[in-house]
Amino acid sequence: MLSSPALPQAPAAPASPTPWQRWRRWLVPVFGAVVLALLLSHAHKIDWRGAWEALQRYPFALLAGVLGLATASHVLYGCFDLIGRRHTRHGLPWWQSWSIGVTSYAFNLNLGSLVGGVGMRARLYAKAGLDEATISQVVALSLATNWLGYGVLAGGLFAAGAVTLPADAPIGAMALRALGVLMLALAAGYVAACAFNKGREWSIRGRRVHLPSVPLALLQLAMAAANWALMGGAMSLLLGHEVPYATALAVLMAASVVGVVIPIPSGLGVLEAVYLALLSGTVPHGRVMGAVLAYRALYYLLPLGGGLLLYAGLARYAKAHPAAEAAQAPA
Repeated sequence: MLSSPALPQAPAAPASPTPWQRWRRWLVPVFGAVVLALLLSHAHKIDWRGAWEALQRYPFALLAGVLGLATASHVLYGCFDLIGRRHTRHGLPWWQSWSIGVTSYAFNLNLGSLVGGVGMRARLYAKAGLDEATISQVVALSLATNWLGYGVLAGGLFAAGAVTLPADAPIGAMALRALGVLMLALAAGYVAACAFNKGREWSIRGRRVHLPSVPLALLQLAMAAANWALMGGAMSLLLGHEVPYATALAVLMAASVVGVVIPIPSGLGVLEAVYLALLSGTVPHGRVMGAVLAYRALYYLLPLGGGLLLYAGLARYAKAHPAAEAAQAPA
């Protein structure tokens, strides 16, 4: 999404709220209340002693393997910003763009998407010398990459019938398959749009933007799907052989969507509520909570320490190397 000089704009009149914006004011709090009620309804059933015993039973080799998968996932997520670098052709070094992506992801997981995924990334790129339009494009492309890959992987699981839902689930098997087909169709539509609109530009807020090339779009899907697969692998290892890999991955992806709708930092309570609800009757509650707590420590908290170190290094580098001109030069 390359940008060109801003086009003249007439003063915009205040936009009236869309129907979705009006409904969202009510739907999000209601949905949040439902999830919290779900968590509270299971809180008295949680075997906290069993969770602690499950944590103690994990062998060191298994925890090291989970940490390895978590590290690989964070490394791969940082590459999403390299896709934005390739598309916008900004002049920051590849390692700086990757470091910004990894840092923002660590903060995103622990402090929420507005603080980490958007705010932290925008702050670091601005310090490095990128203009607002380029930053917006890099952030948008990274977010699109993540959720397009989500759609490919989740859609494939649902369409193939690889996910077995509880008998009392609010959605049936056929409806889940249809949802999977729809998700795959949306991802395919994105690639088709990139192919058929090659070279076509749109003006958004005075900036001309265009879609990525087809190879870059396919790379987005592959990288993001691989990242979600790594996350599911980490949780599957922690759950052991209690549930199939596809089920562990599907529950994690469901919890991720709920966490986006309910902007609670670190998704505190959301991940636990979804896992307890969807695996209730299949895995003992103590085992589930032990797996979730271990996952939080290895995928959320430890990488945050690395993110803090990267943030300090990036801030020091930006202060010592003002790169406003270099950042705008084609890479």
